[in-house]
Formats: sequence, structure tokens, C-alpha cells
Amino acid sequence: MEFNSRIPIYLQVIDTIKKQLVTGKIPPGNKLPSTRELAVEYNINPNTAARIYKEMELMDICYTKRGLGTFATQSEERVGEMKKDITMEVISQFVNQMEELGYTSDDMVKEIRKRSKR
Repeated sequence: MEFNSRIPIYLQVIDTIKKQLVTGKIPPGNKLPSTRELAVEYNINPNTAARIYKEMELMDICYTKRGLGTFATQSEERVGEMKKDITMEVISQFVNQMEELGYTSDDMVKEIRKRSKR
């Protein structure tokens, strides 16, 4: 994974895992890699991997069962909330960038329609 130097690595990994949950690549309730496995998978420091799981637990994205490991949330509702959050973020970035280029809302809709017909 290529990391953006302007965004903390742990947040980038969390975003990647959230997208995997939302797209079904990680099923709800699925066991997640151990902290060490996560560190190796993303080529990050084990302390960063531990922070990722700690932050994700605070966000209700995962939970830990002592002695068994860390698991993805089982809540379909929470996964739906994450999907809405990601969607709103993508739309906001798109709209802001298009407005910077001088596009109006109507222009944006036209461009989206052109793109979706391809």
C-alpha cells in the first residue's frame, strides 16, 4: 500500500479496512489479522498496528475477544453508517474539486451522466 505522507498512516489503514468492510471483502464478524500480521501486511510498525485496532474499537468497527483475537463488527447497521460516511466524503471531495474547476451543479450532473454511460 502506498501511503500519503500528509495523512497519518494509522488513519489510512483504518480507511482501507472500513472500505473492505463496506464492500464485503471483510464479512461482518470476521476475524481480523493479529496485530503482528497487520503490521507485516501493511509494512508498518507493530505499535501503529496496535493503535489501529484501538482506534477502530473506539469507532465500533471491531471488537476484541481476549485470547481469540480481534473481529470485525457484526453490526450491519454500523457497516451501513460507514458506507454513508464514506459516500458523503467522496461526494464532498468531488463537488469541492469540481467547483474549483468552475463547474456548476448542472455541469457536474451532465459529466456524471456522460461517465456512467461509458
